Amino acid sequence: MAAQRDERSLLIVGGGRMGEALLGGLLAAGRAAAGLAVVEVSPSRREELTAAYQDVAVVEAPVSAAGAVLVVKPGDVAEAARAVAEAGTQRILSVAAGVTTRAIEEAAGRPLRVVRAMPNTPALVRAGAAAISPGSSADADDMAWAEEILGAVGVVVRVPETALDAVTGLSGSGPAYVFLVAEAMADAGVLAGLPRDVAETLAFQTLLGSARLLVDDSGSPAALRAAVTSPGGTTAAGLRELERHGVRAAFLDAVMAAAKRSRDLGG
Repeated sequence: MAAQRDERSLLIVGGGRMGEALLGGLLAAGRAAAGLAVVEVSPSRREELTAAYQDVAVVEAPVSAAGAVLVVKPGDVAEAARAVAEAGTQRILSVAAGVTTRAIEEAAGRPLRVVRAMPNTPALVRAGAAAISPGSSADADDMAWAEEILGAVGVVVRVPETALDAVTGLSGSGPAYVFLVAEAMADAGVLAGLPRDVAETLAFQTLLGSARLLVDDSGSPAALRAAVTSPGGTTAAGLRELERHGVRAAFLDAVMAAAKRSRDLGG
């Protein structure tokens, strides 16, 4: 118990899947377990985390820490911000969708440096995409601090807070769009005569390999697409059907609708 009273470098508030992903990423990146603590209200989940990360303090309520990451539901952010402020935290990184830095600053009840982020679920496999924005008191050091934390589970970009709704519509909701594409491609393979397991293996690996080409190759998406598309060939025929059914427009509309919903939820 005495160790829990010493100030930690970082407090992760919320021990769910995303909180555990951050914890695992930080440890893999070389963060000392002794400097980390996780706040989790569920007794059974605390037991699971304690067994999995024996050198990390897993506690029921916030302890003293230099900084805190709020990995809780949007409706729980205000209470979590007050609790970590009362425990002595000086700065906060929030990954809750739709909750503004101003709302977090006001909920804390005292001046705190706040950074807001929009990550996505591929952070669970350390392949996430996150955007961060500073609150009114956050400085360059705070942004670098937030970037280091989220960088342990993926790539991080910096945007104005007004752009975070667009980020939510694109990368925050984006994994669901990709999963829908994967599902549809596998179903199409089955329709074309492939066994389900073969169709899924080929569809999922195609998406993975294509994503790697997008990241690693110097060509644009249009150039990569053109390289696969022979005049009058099979790919050209398939692309024509996708364009005929408005797939490009559907993705544009999906991102815009999700961004609007994010703005609505944020008030």
